[in-house]
Amino acid sequence: MADDLWERHADWWVQGFTEGADPEYVEQIVPMAAEHLAGASTVIDVGAGDGQLARLATRGGAATVVGVDPTRAQVAVARQRAGGPHYARATAEALPFAAAMFDAAVACLVFEHIPAFEAALAEVGRVLLPGGRFLFFLNHPLLQTPNSGWIDDRVLDPPEQYWRIGQYLVEDRTIEEVEKDVFLPFFHRPLSRYVNAMAAAGLVIRHMAEPPPPPGFLARASEYGAAATIPRLLFLLATRR
Repeated sequence: MADDLWERHADWWVQGFTEGADPEYVEQIVPMAAEHLAGASTVIDVGAGDGQLARLATRGGAATVVGVDPTRAQVAVARQRAGGPHYARATAEALPFAAAMFDAAVACLVFEHIPAFEAALAEVGRVLLPGGRFLFFLNHPLLQTPNSGWIDDRVLDPPEQYWRIGQYLVEDRTIEEVEKDVFLPFFHRPLSRYVNAMAAAGLVIRHMAEPPPPPGFLARASEYGAAATIPRLLFLLATRR
C-alpha cells in the first residue's frame, strides 16, 4: 500500500522538491549536504528519489556515488537526469552491498516513511566504513506528532495563530494528504527512538542542527511567519564506530 502511494505520486515529488523547485532544499538542505559530504570518495544515498543529493555528491568528479530507492518511478527519473551516480532499486532495510563499502551515507527526509527504521539504520551502519559519516535529515519529530497543526485562537484578545504540539511520545502511522489528492505515509517517532537505534547501529552523533525555516520558505508560506523560530528540519551528523 505505502509503496503504491509512492509510485502513484512520484511525479508530485519530482516536480515540487527537486531541480530548484523547493526553497527548503535550495537554501537549507543542499548547502548542509554539500558541506558535510565534502571530501567523501564513496557515497550511498539511501532513499535517493530523483537523485538530487546523489548528483550533488558527484560534483568535482572525485566521488563514486550510488543512490538506492524502492520506487521504480523515482529511480527512472534519477537515471534520466544522470549526472554521474549509479542507481539501484532497493529498500533501506536490505541494502544490496557488502559491509564497509562507503565512507559516507546520506538519508534525506526518508526515515519518517520507513516502517522498519531500526533495521534500516542497522544497514546504514553495516555498509559504512569505520569512521565513515552519516548525514541524517528528518522532518522534525515535533511537527509530526499526532493531532498537531495550526490553531487559530479567536478566544484570545488579540487573536493568535500558533502550532499545537500533539502527543509527542505516542508513536503513530498516518496517511497524510500533503496536497489535494496526494496521500503519503508518515511515521511519527520521538527523537529518542532514532538516537537509540543509531547507537545500536554503531553510529555516534557528532553534531545536531535544528535550523529555522529559511527565508524562501517563509516567503511562500505566510502562516509560518508566526512560527519562524520553530524548526521544521532536524539534522544529525554521525560517524561509524
